[in-house]
Amino acid sequence: MASRITRLFVGLVLYGVGCAFTIAAGLGVDPWTVFAEGVSRVTGIGIGWVTNIIGLCVLLLWIPLRQKPGVGTIANILLVGTSIQFALGVLPHPDVLWLQVLMLVAGVVIVAFASGLYIGAHFGPGPRDGLMTGMHARFGWPIWACRLSVEGSVLVLGWLLGGTVGIGTVVFALGIGPLVHIAMPLLAAPKPAPRATRAARV
Repeated sequence: MASRITRLFVGLVLYGVGCAFTIAAGLGVDPWTVFAEGVSRVTGIGIGWVTNIIGLCVLLLWIPLRQKPGVGTIANILLVGTSIQFALGVLPHPDVLWLQVLMLVAGVVIVAFASGLYIGAHFGPGPRDGLMTGMHARFGWPIWACRLSVEGSVLVLGWLLGGTVGIGTVVFALGIGPLVHIAMPLLAAPKPAPRATRAARV
């Protein structure tokens, strides 16, 4: 249990740091961060704090979908945006292309590594992933359609609000899946046994 909790918290903090790298690179970010960046520009609230607020709002959408949050869901809301906010305060914001590319690539790799840690801890999905799996369970839509509709919507809305869409958005979209696929089996903790199985062992 202690190992899984450590993986969860370290993974979520690193996830926020990785997102901060992509933001600081200035070449474009993932759809949800585009949305958070756009809201931040309009409201003047730090992008990390906006990320936390968006996570909480998305969690409220779980109610009509009859989804139940786990420890990982709550930790995600509290830690990812906070890590983004603090990391952006210390990271450089380069205007030289090769440094921007380096930070972008580093950010995507960190996010993938972090995803392997926190998803592999088996404490439940983050609010955004849970929204899409909840839509799938409630309406029967394919997961890809749920993801495309949700992330496409927040991407367009975030861009209209002034979020950064660019080559980094494409790099993230194309690179994160294969990298997480590599990271998951390397970093995942053993899956906990069901309660009934544990009780039978006692």
